[in-house]
Amino acid sequence: MFSICFPLTFLLFLCACLAWVKEMERSGVQNKKPWHSNGLRFECQRCGNCCRGEPGYIWVNVKEADAISRHMQESPSKFAEKYLRKVGHRISLLERPNGDCILYSNGCSIYEVRPKQCRTFPFWRSNLKSKGTWEALKGFCQGVDRGRLHTQDKIDRILKDNLP
Repeated sequence: MFSICFPLTFLLFLCACLAWVKEMERSGVQNKKPWHSNGLRFECQRCGNCCRGEPGYIWVNVKEADAISRHMQESPSKFAEKYLRKVGHRISLLERPNGDCILYSNGCSIYEVRPKQCRTFPFWRSNLKSKGTWEALKGFCQGVDRGRLHTQDKIDRILKDNLP
């Protein structure tokens, strides 16, 4: 009896779950637009605030490290030795003791070939949690709410391709 009842109970549970999902879709819960659905304005002012201060990681992949080394006219091995560190299975640019990016000196010395993490700022999940977090970012970043409008589609693509 158990072998017959268990699958039947499980099938009933799955049917109930599917009905719930359909109801959520009908009620619009799944389709709720993010607070920034009309897009956001941002244009880098090259102030360097995102490059300096708090310590952390500036993730780079091999392709980005290669582009940066070419831009700096360094061999990949020499560049890696001078500017990179391994963190687990990932690679990060080094930072100065005060938290500044090693490649920041009165401006980003690699702006044209900066890593994705830098290129996608401020469109990081942590900055887009709420209108309040975006508004608070204005006190840190002079480019927030300035310049061209980035559409919701573009922001979604950045978030999809970006680190968490």
